[in-house]
Amino acid sequence: MDLQFARHRRLRSSEGIRAMMRETFLRPEDFIYPIFVVEGENKRNAVASMPGVEQVSLDHLNTEMQELVDLGIRSVIVFGVPDHKDAVGSEAYHDHGIVQKAIRQIKESFPDLVVVADTCLCQYTDHGHCGVIEEGKILNDPSLDLLARTAVSQAKAGADIIAPSNMMDGFTAAIRKGLDENGFEDVPVMSYAVKYASAFYGPFRDAAHSTPQFGDRKTYQMDPANRSEAMREAESDVMEGADFLIVKPALSYLDIMRDVKNSFNLPIVAYNVSGEYSMIKAAAQNGWVDERAIVLEKLTSMKRAGADLIITYHAKDAARWLKDQ
Repeated sequence: MDLQFARHRRLRSSEGIRAMMRETFLRPEDFIYPIFVVEGENKRNAVASMPGVEQVSLDHLNTEMQELVDLGIRSVIVFGVPDHKDAVGSEAYHDHGIVQKAIRQIKESFPDLVVVADTCLCQYTDHGHCGVIEEGKILNDPSLDLLARTAVSQAKAGADIIAPSNMMDGFTAAIRKGLDENGFEDVPVMSYAVKYASAFYGPFRDAAHSTPQFGDRKTYQMDPANRSEAMREAESDVMEGADFLIVKPALSYLDIMRDVKNSFNLPIVAYNVSGEYSMIKAAAQNGWVDERAIVLEKLTSMKRAGADLIITYHAKDAARWLKDQ
């Protein structure tokens, strides 16, 4: 045959050569593990829609953290499930709220773990929305004060990073101002800068007890059809002082993640959300997919798309698998 063509397969001919040519790598240090903390004692409540995920009470929290440390995972993001909810989510910014207690405990026992505090109101409001409600409308500006108060209380408890997830306009500016005015100039903000109104959040709402009691979140979370809007949202948060930018969800928005990475010189965080997790778990339990292979491929795709860090419920399993490689 008188053909001229490139021999790309030469660089795939053995595992050793494939390893030499590998461009994207996963490490346990890349993962941020979400933890759901509940009031009470001796509680490990399995989340039915998220196999392997539990709500834990504070007396079990250190065991969870030790497991993460042993696996080489260096950071967690803390979500609270309070006993009491009200119209303004007061338990979110109470100095003795469940998240604040969990942060203090983790930092006392595991000072080198990086603790990220999710900063939102939806788990704490009796209506399940991320802000103040008036006549069925989610009010933007009155919500900012409560979000700033929540961030300050979390920083006082010892949070290393504040991660506001509410998608109110100006939330990064309000939180940055609140932190600075209270002496927390060095506490970074990991903004949920690009957060879509996604169908992939369902299982999380089981875990965090945060389902809206009326309507939906489409007036503040983004339309999944929109791409350029994501850049406007990210740019606003950069201008307002964000230190990290989260793209949520991750798997169906890898194009958005790459756009954000190409446009902004900040660390990019992928949130590998609950629906993405649960679909793989369900398929694996039915024997339809190789869980290890598909999870590592999925997480690698997020790094390849531009993520520097990944918030993922797969973190423990993925860290074990990476150690075995």
